[in-house]
Formats: sequence, structure tokens, C-alpha cells
Amino acid sequence: MTYSKESLRIVFFGTPDFAVESLRRLVEGGYNIVGVVTMPDKEAGRGHKLLQSPVKQYALEHGLKLMQPEKLKNPQFVAELESLHADLQIVIAFRMLPEVVWSMPPLGTFNLHASLLPKYRGAAPINWAVINGETETGVTTFFLKHEIDTGDIIQQRKIAIADDDNVGIVHDKLMVMGAEMVIETVDAIIDGTVKPIPQDQLCNAGAEATAAPKIFKDTCKIDWNRPMRDVRNLVRGLSPYPAAWTEITDANGTVHTAKVFEAALTETGTNGRQPGTMTNDNGRLLVTCADGTLEITQLQLAGKKRMSAADFLRGFAIN
Repeated sequence: MTYSKESLRIVFFGTPDFAVESLRRLVEGGYNIVGVVTMPDKEAGRGHKLLQSPVKQYALEHGLKLMQPEKLKNPQFVAELESLHADLQIVIAFRMLPEVVWSMPPLGTFNLHASLLPKYRGAAPINWAVINGETETGVTTFFLKHEIDTGDIIQQRKIAIADDDNVGIVHDKLMVMGAEMVIETVDAIIDGTVKPIPQDQLCNAGAEATAAPKIFKDTCKIDWNRPMRDVRNLVRGLSPYPAAWTEITDANGTVHTAKVFEAALTETGTNGRQPGTMTNDNGRLLVTCADGTLEITQLQLAGKKRMSAADFLRGFAIN
């Protein structure tokens, strides 16, 4: 069967802003989006107001058919999805699909993943690439199969990670690059020029398969016994969200929790200080790591606003 972008029936799965950019490119490019699937609304804040996902907001603003199933194997949802007669499904930053869903369209279901697969398979590929000090990452489109993030690769594109990039900067670069590649992938599928490459083939050729598990609160706690570069990479890899955190003791002995958004390498050597020792050096907040000193430049105490370390130290006496 011959397809065009106007006749190819696409169902789009996604939830956060990262997915919205691709959906926007598809809609503005005239592609035929016959349905959008996103997460159910979540309660947020003290008032327990229902929070709509960015993908839902975009779909409603543009009059797209919207589905928000609690369970993806629900027979009613599966029947509704089948009724759309999709030729192709696209998944970006969504939960794992059951086979009954991803195997439905005749042209398959492809995913946009924010790493150079097989590296960083999992829920937080951008975070872990920065946390691990990688100097490059990228985006991959691949066809879904049973095991998560293991399907045959359609396209890949690389991007450099600068030494001062945090995860927010890398996220935004990959979001734009990924949206461009989604369009390229759809066009290649329409043209019949796709030649998927099995990831096992890349692994056999020397590519390393690594994991990018979900980020939890304990993941974000700073261990000052680590080398200073590792600590700085953790801060970069979690900034601005969810943010690395540590505990700071004031002059009265009260322990405060603080998120750390920016940190800079200063000097090697510990000068005999134990890891975790904090010092006010003329308005600079210095912390001793395993092999040197790190300067915290942006932080936020629990319940307070984000501020520079200099402003913080003007109103906070360190023990």
C-alpha cells in the first residue's frame, strides 16, 4: 500500500514537554494524527488539583482525539485504539506498552529515545549520561519489541555534551533534535526506505549496552566521599530537576536540607579536611570532597527560594 503524510494514520503516545515538541512538528507539518494517548491527570499541590500533562494540553488546544487510559490492556481502550485504524504509532516519553498495543498497526510502533542506544536503556537516559560524565549523547528512533529499549534501530544522531551543560540544557537540545528525527523517520517509513539495524548487531560490533534506571530521592543525595568531578557531574546531571541535595548544619547545630543546582571545581587536595566539610571562604561556599574542593554556587534551602551561595551565606552561619 502507498502512503502519504496526509493518508498515513498516526496515533501518538506521550506525556511531558519532551514529547510535545515532536507532536507539534507532526501537526504543523500536516501529518494525519488520528489519536493521542497520554497519562491520566494527576493530583498536585495542597489543593489536590488535577494536573494535565503537557501532551494533553497540546492535544486539547488543537482539537485532537485524546485518550487517557488507566490501564493499557483495558479491553475498552484496546477496542477504541483499534477503531482508529492506525497505520503507525509513535511513542515518546511514555510508559511501557503491552504487545497488544505496540503490535497493532501494520507499519509498527516506533519510539524516540534520548540516548545512543544500546547505551542508556531505561527511564532516565539524559540524566545518567551527564552524571556519568559523557561527552556526547544523542537520540535514537527504533521499533518496539518485548524488552524495553532493545528494538531494531531506525535512525540515530549525536550531540556533544559541553563541560558546563546541565541536564536541562541537554534535554532541550535533544528535544529539538529528536523532533526533527521523528519527522525524518516517519518520512522514511512512508517512502519505504527504512532499514532497521538490530541492537544485538551493534553490541557484537563493540557497542556497550548500559542502563539508565529511574531517578529516586536517594539517587540525588550527594556523597561527599566521592571525587569532586563525580560530585559536580551528579549536580549537573540532576539540575534543574529533580536536583541533587545535601544536608547543611547551621551554627546552632540544626540540620537543613538544601538542593544544589550549580557547583564548580576549585582545587585539588583536601588540606586535611574530612569529606563533607563546609567552609565560608569570603562569601564562597566550599565543600571538601575525596580529592579536592568543590564550590557550590547555586542552592535552595527547603521552603526557600533558589539563590546564589553568596546571598545564602549572608543570612546563614555554617557550623
